[in-house]
Amino acid sequence: MIEIENLSLSFGDRRALDDVSFHVPKGAVTGFIGENGAGKTSTFRVLTTWLLPDPETVSVRVGGIDLLKDPHAACSRVGVLPEQLALPGELRVDEYLKFRSRLKGVSGNRIHDEVVRVLNAVNAPEMIRRRLDTLSQGYRQRIGLADALLGDPPVLLLDEPTRGLDPRQITQFRELIDGLRGNHTLLLSSHVLGEVEQVCDRICVISEGQIRLEEDRETWMQRLDQLGRLHLELDCPDTGAKSQVTQWLKEQPEVSTVENEGSVWSIQADRTLRTRIGKKALDEKWIIQELRSEPATLESLFLQWTGPEKKKAQS
Repeated sequence: MIEIENLSLSFGDRRALDDVSFHVPKGAVTGFIGENGAGKTSTFRVLTTWLLPDPETVSVRVGGIDLLKDPHAACSRVGVLPEQLALPGELRVDEYLKFRSRLKGVSGNRIHDEVVRVLNAVNAPEMIRRRLDTLSQGYRQRIGLADALLGDPPVLLLDEPTRGLDPRQITQFRELIDGLRGNHTLLLSSHVLGEVEQVCDRICVISEGQIRLEEDRETWMQRLDQLGRLHLELDCPDTGAKSQVTQWLKEQPEVSTVENEGSVWSIQADRTLRTRIGKKALDEKWIIQELRSEPATLESLFLQWTGPEKKKAQS
């Protein structure tokens, strides 16, 4: 539904986007993550035709429309919730959404029904006659999402959609996003990686204007398994026995690193190693004081793929 091939964008001598290629499948929720200045907002601005890419860009397709050949048609297939949401406080919700409907080409006899539809979609029908300047931050974001849904665009771009919300509002907004899954294709930018981990089917990591990683949930969860650590503590006072434990751990195929301090081992390994440790402890009569998993998070994966070593390797 979004297909980007060799997208570049320059501001003078500085390249904001450098040969970017990725795709967002139809109906999927894709997390678009990166540091400040990584290129997320620039990508969104290209997808909404606010910025035109460099001439060497090969293809930018949105909802099946080639944005480079027909930017107006491509833009009409995108709804946007920007990070900085500007709402005219003097208008009522229905006045604002009716105005936005006309801008988006909704026919006059359908405007009222369309406003009611999008307010129901974001669970805010009771706000229809409220002034915008009286709304809480949570409801302001809902009205922004309702605006994005006007005209029923197949593609939604959500830029930091839960920014400034309290924990309850964040939970409610995640539920709204989950309800859009399948009916719309979503590209969601967020610095809250725990949020991305909860709601997204795919992730796309961008850093310094380049794509570093693009994976579906199953693949990145496998990566997290491999990045996780096991904490092992044994009743093992003998130095020779400690060395034996360390050597055995290093020989296991799931293990990446082993760190030992006293009778405690920190092991970077797939969690399936737990079963083998238990069997080995039984065979060798090791006394396990503690064995627990310390799972990796999406933050671990993000730091691994945007750190100096990874950037150097990919340059």
